[in-house]
Amino acid sequence: MSAGAIKRSGGGRRSRRGRRAMSEINVTPMVDVMLVLLIIFMVAAPLLSVGVPLELPQTDANPLPQTEEEPLTVQMAADGSIFVQNVAVPPENLIATLRAVAAERTDDRVYLRADKAIPYGRVMEVMGALNGGGFRSIGLVTDPAEGGPK
Repeated sequence: MSAGAIKRSGGGRRSRRGRRAMSEINVTPMVDVMLVLLIIFMVAAPLLSVGVPLELPQTDANPLPQTEEEPLTVQMAADGSIFVQNVAVPPENLIATLRAVAAERTDDRVYLRADKAIPYGRVMEVMGALNGGGFRSIGLVTDPAEGGPK
């Protein structure tokens, strides 16, 4: 018998138990986690678009048809603050802001959401500012009446 070192066939590092170390990455668990995160974000994204809390008046009017471009929305809160697309705008800067927005848009339609506690005269002032800002088609947004359209 010879007393020499026995050379094992095959390359790579070997662990203590004689098995080869795994040099591959299993991506299946990562893909599973990414798909679960994608579903969570798809469900949660619509819930994150929060508007200004308003108590709109109720009417029996039918809704207006929608267009491809996202409609411009001006909101008047009960405390008198004015929001253009959920961004607060001081009343003295309203016309300048509307003119800047109108220059970038192709549609001159705007939706006005005003809390029912706002005086009618104040709503008309903002409608005049909308007209002065370049918007000719102004829609007043209301909540549907309890019984629906008649």
